[in-house]
Amino acid sequence: MAPKFPFVWLNYTASVFNQHNRKRCFLPLLKMCNFATSKHASAENSGLGSSKKDHLSEHQRQIMAKSLPKQKPIEGVKQVILVASGKGGVGKSTTAVNLALAMLAIQMDCKVGLLDADIYGPSIPMMMNLDGERARMNDAKKILPLQNYGIPCMSMGFLIEKNAPVVWRGLMVTSAIQQLLRDVAWGELDYLVVDMPPGTGDAQLTICQNIPVAGAVMVTTPQDIALLDVRKGAEMFLKVKVPILGVVQNMSVFECPNCGHQTHIFGENGAKRLSKETDIEVLGDVPLHLSIRETSDSGHPICISAPRSQQANAYRHIAQGVLNKLLMKQGVV
Repeated sequence: MAPKFPFVWLNYTASVFNQHNRKRCFLPLLKMCNFATSKHASAENSGLGSSKKDHLSEHQRQIMAKSLPKQKPIEGVKQVILVASGKGGVGKSTTAVNLALAMLAIQMDCKVGLLDADIYGPSIPMMMNLDGERARMNDAKKILPLQNYGIPCMSMGFLIEKNAPVVWRGLMVTSAIQQLLRDVAWGELDYLVVDMPPGTGDAQLTICQNIPVAGAVMVTTPQDIALLDVRKGAEMFLKVKVPILGVVQNMSVFECPNCGHQTHIFGENGAKRLSKETDIEVLGDVPLHLSIRETSDSGHPICISAPRSQQANAYRHIAQGVLNKLLMKQGVV
């Protein structure tokens, strides 16, 4: 039977935000920003002794720890890998799908799952050729993931109509993500690849604070504006103690299919500059190529439709780097 998602739709009416209400909403936000800035400045410039500062910092950490949820592993899942970016439109979902498929191709005896955590804009159903499919529940009232290409998948797209918008506030998004984490019958998985939504908000914090995460893979283009946002995303993961496995530079170069001339449409070596500034390793480059876009849109990802192509090799190289990083964390390599 179809799962009953315990949420109601919320209608957002812009007219309620008149000029008076805007002032009431934004003033507290400005006060919080000013407070955070002044608090940081006072901590930098205060004459407190180091021992007293350490005591205050420890006291603050204890207070914060009490308010945070306790991390609990997803039943049956050994390691969780987040694929994230600071902004949308950089090819994060395409990277997540092909990363999962490449990991399965490299370690054929392992089990890899794919979770679409983008509640507002789920892409996994189309990319995994599961568009229009609906999830079902088992006798234990757990949602059964849909499977294709040997990978079990779960997405908000399996729970709503194809063209239905998800018009929810942050609290409901948080509840939806918690249900996708806890109420899906994944079975036994070695790796769960999570396609994260863009940004650094409720969804990201909910995942990072509720489950242990083996590491995050950051996706960016060489463009400066994308690098600006991916820095913020990386900083967020560091604050919540999630290891960063590396960065993928997507759409690194365009090669003309007629003459072979290469053009760096979005800039050149942006990820290398980021790596020097942040010590985040570059896992690999993925070119801007028509076949990657076409195969993703058709539901036959490049790692499936053309596994020996140069583009699929780029994803396998990235997947090998991710697996090596995870093995090093376990002390195997």
